[in-house]
Amino acid sequence: MGSNSFRKEFTCSLCVKYFIDPVTLGCQHSFCMPCLCLCWEEGQRPPRCPVCGEISHHATLKTNIVLKTRVFLARRTGPYDLPSSAEEICEIHMKTKTFFCEVTKDVLCLPCCKSEEHVAHMHCSIEWTAEEYRQKLLKQMRSVWQKIQENKRNLNQEISKLRTWEDHVTLCRKMVRAECWKLCRLVYSEEKRYLRKLEEESDEIFQQLKESQCNIYLKGKLLRKIYAELKELCRKPDMELLQHYDIMLKRSESVQLHTPQPVVPQLSLWPIPGLIDWLDQFQVYIALDNEVVTCHVPVLEDLRRLLAGPDPPGVDNPPPRSKYFLAWGAESFTSGQRYWEVDVAGSGNWAIGFCHDSWARKDDMMLDSEGIFLLLCIQENNQCSLFTSSPLSPQYFKGPLGRVGVFLDYDGGVLSFVKVANSSLICSFLSCSFSSPLKPFLCSGHP
Repeated sequence: MGSNSFRKEFTCSLCVKYFIDPVTLGCQHSFCMPCLCLCWEEGQRPPRCPVCGEISHHATLKTNIVLKTRVFLARRTGPYDLPSSAEEICEIHMKTKTFFCEVTKDVLCLPCCKSEEHVAHMHCSIEWTAEEYRQKLLKQMRSVWQKIQENKRNLNQEISKLRTWEDHVTLCRKMVRAECWKLCRLVYSEEKRYLRKLEEESDEIFQQLKESQCNIYLKGKLLRKIYAELKELCRKPDMELLQHYDIMLKRSESVQLHTPQPVVPQLSLWPIPGLIDWLDQFQVYIALDNEVVTCHVPVLEDLRRLLAGPDPPGVDNPPPRSKYFLAWGAESFTSGQRYWEVDVAGSGNWAIGFCHDSWARKDDMMLDSEGIFLLLCIQENNQCSLFTSSPLSPQYFKGPLGRVGVFLDYDGGVLSFVKVANSSLICSFLSCSFSSPLKPFLCSGHP
């Protein structure tokens, strides 16, 4: 086989080196899996072939075993620019060293293998041992790649939290002041005390987020460095690979330990004296209509996908399904003030609030729809995340919430959610322009 023909058949067009862990796309173009993952990581969705641009519909990237075997054989008989075993001569027996001792990690000739020192040890040919180690290194690379993707998602979370944290705290101030203004019995000093606690806690969390972002960023650099070193060692000649394998494996496993996790910023829900007593005067009985048990609630599934982020290349991770109770009020409101309560203590995933008549009767119920005013909760790994809709915004408050009160001031353009147990404000929609009839909305389910 000519040199040019060899390069065309067994060389990755991305790194221009012989294949390691080759994958073949539907268009029949092949690449090293690490090269393709790196190429697709920052690329547009859906992923495309780097050579012809055809969209790839592969849910997962799988090693092309046939091509991998052919590359292995070609390395043994092909051009001299490929890594292979450098011949060493045993100074004692003057024979070529072709075996590797698994116990002492030495390369030996056949008479040495039969010597008293090594006869009880396990020996394999240098070529096969090196190939076995390459496969173990590739397995390490897959593990490191998963850590890189996890770390990247964590970093994006911290960047997003830092970007929106000050706006969130500013909105919290406005919400507290709006609620306190309603309660003429609440003295000015109570409001000042609440806001002072809010400032102190939010400043502390902001510093935690900055430190977390820095730690995750540094971890990402270290993981990528190890990934590159693993890839480079896979391409080394057999002897060099055998010499550095143990140290590289230990470094790789060590770096993957203690992956820094994102900070979960949570502000305290301090009581507002007299809040629940004031709201009780507007309490109404909500009769539910169109009660449904379903496994498909787009508004919660859409939120789950947003929280999970885009899947890394080669990972097929369908969102989990669970059963949900879904209902909305039989009566619509076009004026006045209404207050009702819902117990969400036994539900991991839920959405409550008000919505336009038209949205409640749609099949899609997407988060980016207009006319929805909801507080949503998603539970992942025993951690609850709160959001409000229109637009989708995280709400960083400590749970559990237990019984949640929902207060609508249609004419005033305000919708508030309160934690009944301690008479505290969770969040509010302020300065809304309600122009259509609103129905109470309720959805609950387990993760």
